[in-house]
Amino acid sequence: MKVLSVVGFSGSGKTTTIEKIIRELGRRNYSVGSIKDIHYEKFTMETEGSNTHRHKQAGAELVTARGYNESNILFPGRLPVGSILKFYKQDYVIMEGVEDYPSPRIICARSIEEIEAKMDPLVLAISGVISNELRSYGLLPVFNPLEDGDVLRLVDYIEEKVSHCDCARD
Repeated sequence: MKVLSVVGFSGSGKTTTIEKIIRELGRRNYSVGSIKDIHYEKFTMETEGSNTHRHKQAGAELVTARGYNESNILFPGRLPVGSILKFYKQDYVIMEGVEDYPSPRIICARSIEEIEAKMDPLVLAISGVISNELRSYGLLPVFNPLEDGDVLRLVDYIEEKVSHCDCARD
């Protein structure tokens, strides 16, 4: 499995970039999973008063909501990314906003300042809104997710640069 994280500030083009990457990887016959890191303290998938919420309130340590079209396991607390990745068997896992796991990264940004705020040694490319102004940033390529040719080049670059993950670590 190859794992890649797309990071950046809100409104920088992360989700658009990820959608384009996922579609192109799928077009190339790869299986793809995704992980979205949600940065809102009050976020919950649980609905107060629902049956699963009542199970949890009654003391169930692990709750599963199993429907006809999907199943959701409601783990208590925030799992480490390595523990989450153990559930994935896809060729690629594209993560949005995950910065606490050592995987290659693409920064999506609106400005040079945003690039610099997110820059670290794991960054392999730049994308997002800033791609309307830049074609490169230092030695890093910049890809415009709204241009089909750039999306093809971005996924070629991902195929070349992203190695298989040792996802057993947390």
